[in-house]
Amino acid sequence: MDVFVGGERFDALQVSVRVLWEIKTHQFDSYNDFIRDREIEKEIKQLTKERDAARACGYDFIVGVSSAAHRLALLKQEPTFKIVVTRCKR
Repeated sequence: MDVFVGGERFDALQVSVRVLWEIKTHQFDSYNDFIRDREIEKEIKQLTKERDAARACGYDFIVGVSSAAHRLALLKQEPTFKIVVTRCKR
């Protein structure tokens, strides 16, 4: 169930440590390079907005992704994100 904080929806709230999570379960590894690039552009905009909202409300922000390739692609564009490979499948 989504959590609504600071005008944004997050996938989870880890209450004891004040962390908001966004989980991406895309099949990123199966996309061609063009689609990967477009997806990363879109996600960076969304995740930056969510991280800003989380921080403004006193929360840390962590992104969960399904694969190491997805993690690396995001970090290449925004190295300050906290990203965990969850291996969650869609």
